Amino acid sequence: MSQNTAPQTPSQQAATSAGPGWAAGGTLFAGVLMLVMGVVDIIEGIAAIAEDDVYTRIGDYVFSFNLTGWGWIHLILGIILVVTGWGILKAAEWAKVTGIALAALNIVAQFIFLPYQPVWAVAAMAISVFVIWALATDKSPAKI
Repeated sequence: MSQNTAPQTPSQQAATSAGPGWAAGGTLFAGVLMLVMGVVDIIEGIAAIAEDDVYTRIGDYVFSFNLTGWGWIHLILGIILVVTGWGILKAAEWAKVTGIALAALNIVAQFIFLPYQPVWAVAAMAISVFVIWALATDKSPAKI
């Protein structure tokens, strides 16, 4: 048996083929989150470079790094996150791929930064997971 359905208008066909609107909104939100995470990483980096006593080590972890070195890593990662977040907001294809890679790298960096900022590190890892999901599931055409 077949069921007859009314023909779709071009706008209905575009809405059906483009996917749900919230996925595109998720990509926009991922771009904004990358901008914010980048700015926060820049501030964390500057704070760690300027004063080694801004952050105190909480607990005793297996991994131990120089805080000034981590400041430079966060500063550079933050600058790249801001540029990539801007690219995502401009719908550049390179920014999607780079954003996924940087969000994965940010998860690793925040995991190693856990002894210094445990609450923010866990929140940043969760944000990075959302960014990866939003960028990986977005099927909208990109402007190059």
